[in-house]
Amino acid sequence: MYKHLFGPVPSRRLGMSLGVDLVPHKVCTLNCVYCECGATTNLTIERSEYVAYSEIVSELKAFFENNANPDYITFSGAGEPCLNINIGKVINYLKENHPDVPIAVLTNGSLLADKQVRGELLNADLVLPSLDAATNLAFKKIDRPDSNLDVDKYIQGLIEFSNEFKGTIWLEIMILPGFNDDIENLDLLKKAIVEINPLKVQLNTLDRPGVISKIRAATRLELQNIIDYWNLDNVEIIASSANRKDISSFRKDTENAIVETISRRPCTLEDLEKILGLHINEINKYLDVLDSDKKIETIRQERGIFYQIRK
Repeated sequence: MYKHLFGPVPSRRLGMSLGVDLVPHKVCTLNCVYCECGATTNLTIERSEYVAYSEIVSELKAFFENNANPDYITFSGAGEPCLNINIGKVINYLKENHPDVPIAVLTNGSLLADKQVRGELLNADLVLPSLDAATNLAFKKIDRPDSNLDVDKYIQGLIEFSNEFKGTIWLEIMILPGFNDDIENLDLLKKAIVEINPLKVQLNTLDRPGVISKIRAATRLELQNIIDYWNLDNVEIIASSANRKDISSFRKDTENAIVETISRRPCTLEDLEKILGLHINEINKYLDVLDSDKKIETIRQERGIFYQIRK
């Protein structure tokens, strides 16, 4: 049982992905209203050795000694991986010891205004930053950032990273109707996209309930209308979560364990994490599929969002 690695998990975009989690649960620069991992408990831009380099390397050695290579090694988790000052060292270790396995970094992108952070990611193969808003008002409403963050510097950091990085960038934009789909934001987002110049722009929306109740998912038609309005060649809608079932790393036993657990009593994400001993991100992948298949439903209570078998 690993403490800082999870999976390999069935990733919609990366196939069989081994997750590397470099920060404790919900240590993040943002407190996004849509986050399926729950509210941020430590909102900060302070970089630190949240998890020791030696611990990560020890777990990676153990994994590769006992398992086949995954399709990707993905730096992600229930927080912002770039907050860990060792992210560059871990990437370099993997490049030296497992050069055939591509490295992806899932980041909210908020720290890329820092030249040091940009430099630490240069040896990755694929970086998937987020950009949900192009005005400070929408940025604060959706991402609820640390008070030191500013959307203009955020976007400038993404532009500068794109100019320096020799790998591939896929930019993810989460569309929340009523928050960032107005003409002003769409026009400014398009301007940012053109300047960042990622290989792909991936439009996403809610799969399941977020941190607050007053948000809804965009329909596929709404997402397509945005693509048509932008008239850019590199924008796509992220495929349905249900497609994860077709990935070789999808484990029916894990899906069954979740179903059996919540069939006995409704559980929060944190409950499932404790009961099943799985990383919260891994559980989220399977919940997405179960929700797409309409096998589960959610109820919002005082202690959080509970998952139960659909009645």
